[in-house]
Amino acid sequence: MSFARPWLLLLLFGLALWQWRRRRGDTPAARYSDVSIPAAVTIGRWWVALPPVLRSVALAALILAAAGPRVGGDTVEVKQEGIAIAIAIDISSSMLAEDFAPSNRLAVAQQQAVGFIRGRTADRIGLVAFAGEALTQVPVTLDYAVVEQAVMDLKIGSLEDGTAIGSGLATAVNRLRRAPDKSKVILLLTDGENNKGLIDPRTAAATAAAFGIKVYTIGVGTIGEAPIPTGRGLGGFRYEMLPVRIDEPLLRDIAAKTGGRYFRARDSEALSRIFHQIDQLEKTPIQVTRYTRYEEATRPLLLLGLGALALELLLGSTLVVRVP
Repeated sequence: MSFARPWLLLLLFGLALWQWRRRRGDTPAARYSDVSIPAAVTIGRWWVALPPVLRSVALAALILAAAGPRVGGDTVEVKQEGIAIAIAIDISSSMLAEDFAPSNRLAVAQQQAVGFIRGRTADRIGLVAFAGEALTQVPVTLDYAVVEQAVMDLKIGSLEDGTAIGSGLATAVNRLRRAPDKSKVILLLTDGENNKGLIDPRTAAATAAAFGIKVYTIGVGTIGEAPIPTGRGLGGFRYEMLPVRIDEPLLRDIAAKTGGRYFRARDSEALSRIFHQIDQLEKTPIQVTRYTRYEEATRPLLLLGLGALALELLLGSTLVVRVP
């Protein structure tokens, strides 16, 4: 409970001081005498002391009521302004390279992307897959379960093989360009060089910058050589130790043109740290509004004060009379 006019509570100290001085006899006080009950009646005379007590109760209750008692509490309203995020993942055959424990590049990228999605709260997220061509898997949505499932369902070979970075980026830009969100971000993950597609990656980056879309590029692959699939055999893909080639100058240029950053993931742990860094860089703005809602609690105290005052007047005119 709180009070709208707490300074009026000081009158309670004045009331207590007045009562103390009255009991000591420093202040003249009205005295009452019993006039209604014969002396032979053995009932106690406790009501003789009631009028001054009732007066004190009435004054205290009216002072409390005048101070404006109220009950309630703080209410916090949180508003989140979401970010539109498109995750573009390379699913060319080289993403099966086994230089990322415990399995391959794609499997680790899927796990880290799902972890990133689960860490978001108010952002709309979409998914684009690209290899020799690009395809939107999920438009930007708040249904994270759908996006997570689509990420885990990515399969090598579902698109023409190759690495069309420009097409992947352009498709992601097309998903975000009409989004109403103030902040728009693309996470583009690839392990190779642009060797397919009709769209130049730098042209796609310029388009992203024109729409105010920030691009974070991630190059995945160890330094040196890695077991990379070179074709299919009877038992699946054939692997050979081949040099890892990532067009880092291109990925850096894409990030720089759009105000993003380029990251190089050489192993599973590095990719995990990169997704965590991006998660920290692109935090959702939160606006907190705090307000207090009160309900007035004056009425019970008014009723108590007026009731005590009425009872004192009733006693003063019936059972007891004031003695001069």
